[in-house]
Amino acid sequence: MKNEVNAFPAVSTGKLPLMEAFYTIQGEGFHQGKAAYFIRLAGCDVGCVWCDVKESWHAEDHPLRSIEEIIDLILITPAKNAVITGGEPLIYNLDELTRLLKNNNILTHIETSGAYPLSGYWDWICVSPKKFKPPLSSVLAKANELKVIIYNHSDFEWAEKYAAQVSHNCKLYLQPEWSKANVMNPFIVDFIKSNPKWELSLQIHKYINVP
Repeated sequence: MKNEVNAFPAVSTGKLPLMEAFYTIQGEGFHQGKAAYFIRLAGCDVGCVWCDVKESWHAEDHPLRSIEEIIDLILITPAKNAVITGGEPLIYNLDELTRLLKNNNILTHIETSGAYPLSGYWDWICVSPKKFKPPLSSVLAKANELKVIIYNHSDFEWAEKYAAQVSHNCKLYLQPEWSKANVMNPFIVDFIKSNPKWELSLQIHKYINVP
């Protein structure tokens, strides 16, 4: 298969497969509404059937860009924080990228399934676990934010399973899968009312039509 781990390009050359990079607002989770520069790395073998960026799965379809080039893209904007997402960004070692971001006084955030060991130096770690490739306990333990996508009713019990594995300081969010939002939102609201440790996350960037 094209998206097997051994198909991903090596990054020892200081390059990463960049699908897209853009300055926008964070649309979901704890930092919702804040300006952020998004770096979407290509390559993923988690394979969520409802993924809305399936074009990010195959790393070989996207150009390798030097880490310095990626940093330069951010520095021409007023961005104060960078969100590294994917694909699954932890397929790659992110130590050098995050070190250079911090050297330039850019806060580092990651959005990950948690399925690969943690690398990089992070100010905020958002773990969004997926059923197709479960998160590592070592990554869950360091999560600042647990964001569980609710696609059907069984996902509530699944969310509680992972809530029991994060620290007591970790923020807990339930987020409807976009295509099921109208159906699942009332159930999410009722669940949160009965379990107030959870909060609602909505993809506001999709409602206001920004990247």
